[in-house]
Amino acid sequence: MSLLDQLLTAVSDGRVEIVDLTAPLSERTPILQLPEPFANTVPFRLEEISRYDDRGPAWYWNNVVTGEHVGTHFDAPVHWATGRDGEDVSQVPPGRLVAPAVVLDASAHAAADPDFLLEIDHVRDWEKANGPLPGGGWLLFRTGWDARSGDGDAFLNADETGSHTPGISAECARWLAEETPVIGLGVETVGTDAGGAHAFDPPFPCHSYFLGAGKYGLTQLQNLERLPARGAVLIASPLPIVGGSGSPARVLALIER
Repeated sequence: MSLLDQLLTAVSDGRVEIVDLTAPLSERTPILQLPEPFANTVPFRLEEISRYDDRGPAWYWNNVVTGEHVGTHFDAPVHWATGRDGEDVSQVPPGRLVAPAVVLDASAHAAADPDFLLEIDHVRDWEKANGPLPGGGWLLFRTGWDARSGDGDAFLNADETGSHTPGISAECARWLAEETPVIGLGVETVGTDAGGAHAFDPPFPCHSYFLGAGKYGLTQLQNLERLPARGAVLIASPLPIVGGSGSPARVLALIER
């Protein structure tokens, strides 16, 4: 039996489970809100073309109106000024869209403090317990924030001082991007950076360091609690938009049962 036949058999009999890490995409999907004078993306919406009627008697279809960075989405290097000469989303090699993934669970910290920041020591403690970060793989940062995704206000968690969502410190973001072998960072929040990251040095360090290093981001992931600390295979499927800075994506994980 070929390796691919073995995989299909394992999926069929339940030895390999496919876990959907993607948030459903609808008009209720929370989106990032930048303050004035910065421009914001449009929310997701469907524009009906026909639905079994005079406009098209046997078919139903829609136009899709959305931004590249709405819902569960993929950040390509060209999305940020530090990666302006890097890949657009259509140029990401397919071999990098299927990769090992590990999960660092900081949900207890985030429950106690919505402004919790992951530090280098947290990652090193995780490595002591679970082994090294995967070469050519993804670090998925679990905070439990996906539980808020049905409520836009709770998900963005903003007040008069700004948004309060967990993330990664500037020092840790630089270290992960420049000194570890991971190719990308996946999070459950609206973006890869913490809610207060506009005030960090540099601002939005996950975007700045990861994309500047030719690495990638995945946001608004769900169901990370169903994955093991290590051993999953992640499949990210952004649209290959020519010139695109990113794309909504279907993100799946394969795990052994």
